[in-house]
Amino acid sequence: MEERYLGNSGLKVSRLGLGTMTWGRDTDELEAADQLKSFIDAGGNLIDTAAVYGDGDSERVIGGFLGTLVPRDKIILASKAGISFSTGERVVNNSRTSLLADLDKSLARLGTDYLDLWQIHAWDSLVPLEETLSALDIAVSSGRVRYVGLSNFNGWQLARSATLQNPIFGKSVISSIQNEYSLLNRSAEREVLPACAELNVGFLAWSPLGRGVLTGKYRAGTPSDSRGASPHFSDFVSPYLDAQSRSIVEAVCVAGEGLGFSPIEVALAWVRDSKGVASAIIGARTAAQLRGALTVEEITLPHQVREALDEVSQSSLLKE
Repeated sequence: MEERYLGNSGLKVSRLGLGTMTWGRDTDELEAADQLKSFIDAGGNLIDTAAVYGDGDSERVIGGFLGTLVPRDKIILASKAGISFSTGERVVNNSRTSLLADLDKSLARLGTDYLDLWQIHAWDSLVPLEETLSALDIAVSSGRVRYVGLSNFNGWQLARSATLQNPIFGKSVISSIQNEYSLLNRSAEREVLPACAELNVGFLAWSPLGRGVLTGKYRAGTPSDSRGASPHFSDFVSPYLDAQSRSIVEAVCVAGEGLGFSPIEVALAWVRDSKGVASAIIGARTAAQLRGALTVEEITLPHQVREALDEVSQSSLLKE
């Protein structure tokens, strides 16, 4: 699998990353191990998780594979901090104390001394940005983290953060930002991707398959075994089951039929090869689903097809 430098850093990541949001909850350890093996065998190296995924279960599952199923030094291990559901509701806390506590817990669950990439999971309007960013500097200087990034920040938030983290002043450079990006949600093109280009920040695309909707599985309704039917993910998927999204999904399916590609391959190839994207992070419930997505490495979309998909998905630029 092709690897790309992450922003203006020396870190090289596979152009497809493995998302693990469902591991330890909807994806058991056996399936997770099969997924990891398939991903590594395909040449992938970027494994993405977060402290909040499955209340830490995702990290615990990955930790069980390090040194046994895969050597630690053969993967790029990325995690995130700052979000919890300890009160039963989503809480963002980017205080230095909370972030560093999250980091230590992540390392313990993963059974490793360091993360290759540590990301602030979301913007916190209640904590001074300078305090939040100081946690990144401490993490790097202590050796617990190699590179740092952000997630789900908008354009001005990214620009402000990257400006404050100037290496001239001994700060840890913002190497990446991870935001949602797909044919069903192109909002990153408005501010975030232009900011990445100007600031030399790598862009990681989460949910490049439009939360699973671009697979085409929801064309005739919501399958009982899909994320859309899951109590954990139904609200996550439902925004992309509207008429606007359906028209984009149909265009993807028609393009796939004409090219002899699956809808997954078409949608993933569009994101993977979009300007500024370092890696598209794919998550699957089963290893079979993942292997079906990894075949995208064998294809490239014709220029005319990309242009047609760009045009039909223009409305998704307005997604929030």
